[in-house]
Amino acid sequence: MKLRLTNATVRHPAARAGAPAALRGLDLAVAQGEQVAVIGPSGTGKTTLLHLLACAQRPAAGRLQLDDTDPWALPLGALQRLRGRLFLAPQVPPLPPRQRVVTAVLAGRLPHESLWASVRSLVHPTSIALAEHALARFDVADKLFDRVDRLSGGERQRVALARALASQASLLLVDEPLSALDPARAQQALASLTQAARERGATLIATLHHVDMALRHFPRVIGLRGGALAFDLPSAQVTPALLHQLYAQHLEELAPTAPPAPDAPVAAAPVPMQCR
Repeated sequence: MKLRLTNATVRHPAARAGAPAALRGLDLAVAQGEQVAVIGPSGTGKTTLLHLLACAQRPAAGRLQLDDTDPWALPLGALQRLRGRLFLAPQVPPLPPRQRVVTAVLAGRLPHESLWASVRSLVHPTSIALAEHALARFDVADKLFDRVDRLSGGERQRVALARALASQASLLLVDEPLSALDPARAQQALASLTQAARERGATLIATLHHVDMALRHFPRVIGLRGGALAFDLPSAQVTPALLHQLYAQHLEELAPTAPPAPDAPVAAAPVPMQCR
């Protein structure tokens, strides 16, 4: 899926009157099958950009086009079908704690299944081999029939990435996929994600705090600062000077990220359910 933003501005619905826009005057074009990393200081609009591209938030001004179509000009049914071609993987995976991993992964295919097939899959999952293959890419195939609340934070994050691969989406929008992974797992996860997207010709846009990973795994890097585009360059042209300018007053975010504690089961937290 190709996309284009033209002078796009986004304001959070709950923002106070007079608050600056979360994104402002953004111009961006991404070709079918392209892979793009989005970096920048915390609070600069990276997640909002993904929500905009996922048709989860409407631009206050400007225009979004997906495959030359303005999604907000479509009838509701057509908009829902278009959303079925997108996959947004949030930083905190919305995985029901008592659900089996196989069911959580296959949930990525729900937009393309009938109501009856979706309900049946909750009781007797179909396409088990597909789920296992997606999990194997992230080295968690052995968790296929485990419950989600028995997984560590890093395992949950890798299950969420497997769900993205199990989907039939042509646009993958991934928000901070490495936050719970140690450096070795993070390298493996990004390599698997980018390779799988290439194999199926899907467009991939990922927000990352790990700047070194963005430069290593993505051919194109976008820098956001203060809700505006700071640069849009091939990764080989992103210099230390540009990064210091992008992260000015936030240079601690450029420091190497300490690895998280070794994987251990974590207590299940309430998870907001997201439906499409």
